[in-house]
Amino acid sequence: MIRRMTVAAAVAIVATQALASEDIADQYPASELYSKPVEVIPHVFSAIGATAPPTYENAGHNNNLSFIVTDEGVVVINSGASSRLAAALHDEIKKVTDQPVVLVINENGQGHAMLGNGYWRDQGVDILAHVDAVAETTENGDFILQGMERYNKDRAEGTRVEHANLTFEDEYTVTLGGVEIKVLHLGPAHDPGDLQVWIPQWDIMITGDIAFHERMLPIFEHTCTSCWIETWETKLEPIAPTYVIPGHGHPTNFAQVRRYTLDYLKDLREKIGAHIDEGGDLASAYYVDQSRWAHLDTFEELATKNAGRVFEEMEWE
Repeated sequence: MIRRMTVAAAVAIVATQALASEDIADQYPASELYSKPVEVIPHVFSAIGATAPPTYENAGHNNNLSFIVTDEGVVVINSGASSRLAAALHDEIKKVTDQPVVLVINENGQGHAMLGNGYWRDQGVDILAHVDAVAETTENGDFILQGMERYNKDRAEGTRVEHANLTFEDEYTVTLGGVEIKVLHLGPAHDPGDLQVWIPQWDIMITGDIAFHERMLPIFEHTCTSCWIETWETKLEPIAPTYVIPGHGHPTNFAQVRRYTLDYLKDLREKIGAHIDEGGDLASAYYVDQSRWAHLDTFEELATKNAGRVFEEMEWE
């Protein structure tokens, strides 16, 4: 049995929520979750995380924890940053439906996508991830866990590194209750093992970290921004879902995440390319003009780092 609010009510809640901000306090003090799950479209729910970095105050819930309800079970996207966070999400799922959780999907190998895996495996639930995400958790899982333990303190209790027991390379399809759920790896983007959850009949994609808005996207040392752009333009753009639940930030539309992901990457690469052509060095590359994006959360933390990493990438292209 599914218990849900009307579509109109769900849209109203999402539309009237304050824009994501590092300064917004915990929106759901009664729970380990930063915010209570909302129904984005019928049967698809998401607990929207803080846009700030992971902290004790937000319990590491700074990404989106989503779930899909069908008549044959529930599929969860992201296990959360700890066992306690996974259990808190499970409590919310039980308020929505009597259907059991039958699959958990890790959108990549980052801690807030997979450190709750141990809780779900203890419930007998399979965990699915891309092969590159499992390679990441296998190599760096202890380091990822220790980082979470430092900020989460007592909230880390009971959490262990548990790798996904199911993997795929390009596409993995699950059909439950007449709902076809396509788990895709469209190509290199933000992080190794990034995947996207696409439900064609509902025209919604839970994009993971290939798509950002509301907060500035981070560029890591291993991120290939030219690859990210190519993956977007050749693989994601042809799908162009109507509804988008990004890895971070509130549910939105495709044009919005295109603006703050693809357009940002192109703009930064254009600025860095011009800087290199003018003989500029790394030290001054950090300060190329990114004022167009200064309204985004985490701008102060990430803008200069992103510029430096794109310079190091483009210097050898």
